[in-house]
Amino acid sequence: MSERAYDPAAEVVEICSDLIAIDTTNFGDEPGPGERKAAEHVAALLDEVGISLQVVESEPGRTSLIGRWGGDTGEPVLLHGHLDVVPANAADWAVDPFSGDVRDGPGGAMVWGRGAVDMKDFDAMLLSSVRARARAGVVPDRPLVLCFTADEEAGGAKGAGHLVTEHRDLLDDCTVAIGEVGGFSTTVRGRRVYLIEAAEKGMAWLRLTARGNAGHGSMRHPDNAVTHLATAVARIGQHTWPVRLTPTMEVLLAAVAELAGTEATPENAESLVEEFGAASRMLGAVIRNTTNPTMLQAGYKVNVVPGSAEARVDGRFLPGYEDEFWDTLAMLAGSEVEISRDVHMPALETSYDGPVAAAMTAALLAEDPDAIVAPYLMSGGTDAKYWAGIGMKCFGFTPLRLPEDLDFTALFHGVDERVPVDSLQFGARVFDRFLGSL
Repeated sequence: MSERAYDPAAEVVEICSDLIAIDTTNFGDEPGPGERKAAEHVAALLDEVGISLQVVESEPGRTSLIGRWGGDTGEPVLLHGHLDVVPANAADWAVDPFSGDVRDGPGGAMVWGRGAVDMKDFDAMLLSSVRARARAGVVPDRPLVLCFTADEEAGGAKGAGHLVTEHRDLLDDCTVAIGEVGGFSTTVRGRRVYLIEAAEKGMAWLRLTARGNAGHGSMRHPDNAVTHLATAVARIGQHTWPVRLTPTMEVLLAAVAELAGTEATPENAESLVEEFGAASRMLGAVIRNTTNPTMLQAGYKVNVVPGSAEARVDGRFLPGYEDEFWDTLAMLAGSEVEISRDVHMPALETSYDGPVAAAMTAALLAEDPDAIVAPYLMSGGTDAKYWAGIGMKCFGFTPLRLPEDLDFTALFHGVDERVPVDSLQFGARVFDRFLGSL
């Protein structure tokens, strides 16, 4: 679609700013504002252009929206974005994290606030394009399921998980899902490379428990729970996991290797990842399993040896390497430490092929012809895990053409989260092209 009778980016900045200004902080098990107000705002924006969405609540305030729009040619595509955000400590920020301020700076105008990149930017792109198309009467031929979920930042059980278990009939005929954390650019050797998420690591939030003999701190305690735990945590945290290349990362690193005049192998994978600059922090985590100790809890008085000690570990495993993950973890923990799984979600990987993948690539190249488009494996987790569990091919596609010097991956859950205005507008145009070619 080279010419448009409408502007898909006309409202994207305003919508993103307005959504950020609605505090949807997700504190996990602690009470929070919930997603209801944001869901009502989104529902009103779509209702205004004649699109009605069903309101679904897993519990009061944990509000998701889902509904259908588009034509009747082909199988439905699920377009999903979450409405919740992680907490933000205002004292650490240069702006009010829930202001949605648009500010000019050295990198150009940016929209600031919690959710700017995770993921109210995508919500705004989708809404801006759909509203423009609905007003112009330009409806995609393919049926689209529009879905805005609660609770993604706490694992998704009260959002996407609830939809899958309690309202599966609204999703069952969808074969492809499009959501967050993909489509953004990095720069490698002077070329923009757009990364489309086609895989995610599995998630294992673990509780390590050690037990021993409690007693007076002045006596000998060879069976000390704290010592057992600390030893295990140190082994786990310091372990160097071997490089493992999944099919998705083989494709991405082959594209980078071509630019570098070499070939991608497990032996040079780390050096190829370094070609991505600041993005290598994330990409370096998706060529191996990872285990990061994050919390410790033991004791209540300095002269009392406790009978037990606990630690939390954030474990992430590659698609196809889960068995290796658990076997190695058990060896590192040792026989004196018990491992339990607080959260366990599978890894996923989708081959980057077929008409939907081709449509994403074509939409990006239409707006940035000299770019390279390739799939990648994402280190975190998204609602895609739920959709993949019921048979959908899942991609992350939030297209953003970013300044080379912006450390974009650091903004996810980071202080001073922000997204460039021209990146938002670029994304709305690309996403609209994608919708038009489905």
